[in-house]
Amino acid sequence: MDMHTVVVGTSGTTAQDVIAVARGNARVELSEAAVGALAAAREIVDALAAKPEPVYGVSTGFGALASRHISQDLRAQLQRNIVRSHAAGMGPRVEREVVRALMFLRLKTVASGRTGVRPEVAQTMADVLNAGITPVVHEYGSLGCSGDLAPLSHCALTLMGEGDAEGPDGTVRPAGELLAAHGITPVELREKEGLALLNGTDGMLGMLVMALADLKNLYTSADITAALSLEALLGTDKVLAPELHAIRPHPGQGASADNMLRVLAGSGLTGRHAEITGDAPRVQDAYSVRCAPQVNGAGRDTLDYAGIVAGRELASAVDNPVVLPDGRVESNGNFHGAPVAYVLDFLAIVAADLGSITERRTDRLLDKNRSHGLPPFLADDAGVDSGLMIAQYTQAALVSEMKRLAVPASADSIPSSAMQEDHVSMGWSAARKLRTAVDNLARIVAVELYAATRAIELRAAQGLTPAPASQAAIEALRAAGVQGPGPDRFLSPDLAAADAFVRAGKLVAAVEPVTGPLA
Repeated sequence: MDMHTVVVGTSGTTAQDVIAVARGNARVELSEAAVGALAAAREIVDALAAKPEPVYGVSTGFGALASRHISQDLRAQLQRNIVRSHAAGMGPRVEREVVRALMFLRLKTVASGRTGVRPEVAQTMADVLNAGITPVVHEYGSLGCSGDLAPLSHCALTLMGEGDAEGPDGTVRPAGELLAAHGITPVELREKEGLALLNGTDGMLGMLVMALADLKNLYTSADITAALSLEALLGTDKVLAPELHAIRPHPGQGASADNMLRVLAGSGLTGRHAEITGDAPRVQDAYSVRCAPQVNGAGRDTLDYAGIVAGRELASAVDNPVVLPDGRVESNGNFHGAPVAYVLDFLAIVAADLGSITERRTDRLLDKNRSHGLPPFLADDAGVDSGLMIAQYTQAALVSEMKRLAVPASADSIPSSAMQEDHVSMGWSAARKLRTAVDNLARIVAVELYAATRAIELRAAQGLTPAPASQAAIEALRAAGVQGPGPDRFLSPDLAAADAFVRAGKLVAAVEPVTGPLA
């Protein structure tokens, strides 16, 4: 395990810490302030639990059953039962990194001292994370209001020593066995605690944070591949001039144009269409080439907005009811996932559009009528060799699915809990489809990278000089084992290897020594 330690305090957490725990197996510790806040809030809950007056979540049922007052002798059973009954997820298992993010973010809210959970319950959550125990959580079961109920319930089952979980060796076993093997005592839930472990937007938020990190890499990679395609098509880099983007001052647009301009610096191909091909001078490149900064940049600005929402949510204590600083315990609607659901859907839309414009450039590279002297489908011997024809088919299939995934989940709502929860966010569904969209986008960008570098190599074979950054990208690809087609190599394109290269951030790392840090 990574020896990096994340300390959870009372004031939320950061995206970097979420990723460190979810993907890097960082250890988790509770701060002294968090332990103190947990104990203080618990005293308030215990005092309310001793009073005869009913308090929602402490001495009542939940949701549509909130009107029933629960006697003291049944309250522990009530807290166990809400976890057991809500652990009703179905479908495939959710990825380990998502479950770890879900658990860590729930711990973040618990540590705020606003939930009334005892310090020992919070410590058990940290212990489970540190032991590498991952509850089995299923794909379906959250409507995004009251938070991610079924996914969080399956996590809470593990804390109780019930249900199934995956150990650090990857084997799924009964949770009780795994806790015992790591010296962790199962928790016995008391008033308010079962509800507090279930009532949050933690799953959708965790997936948002990780998607933002992945998309940051993919947007920079897409700026690079757009520049490579522009170069291979003998396009003009004049449209990337800073003064042109200054008069339409969208920050993302300017950043993308600057990235592309720096990748193309020193190119012997850009702007030489008429000279190289003998055709009439080209006044303007196609939209997919000329408007890349506008499209990529609009997506970048959407990422920035989604990051603002994620930051606010990371600083939030999401539960119902909550313990306020003045000692009151009040109900609220902060568990509703609308703010997170909307930006998850926004990101799926911009990812689909980025995939679409990327595929159009690939198609242009492969079409001999529009590629300005490149062979059909970038084949070595067109007719005998189909080149990258079917690579573009694969890319087009991915783009088509991206468009379906861009249909917003948050525009839907379905009533539940006997009409008590009559308007839900569907944020979990938005997050799940965004994960698929991000995966697809990486593959789409990888296909353009494969085609554009192949085209630039063909130009170089004609005696033309690519930009130093382009040459660095090609050399890094080849060093990573991503082979291009050649006269004696009629094998399938290394698309999976190109995908891994992009996804790991290796494309950005390859060109930045030449270009300087890219946005």
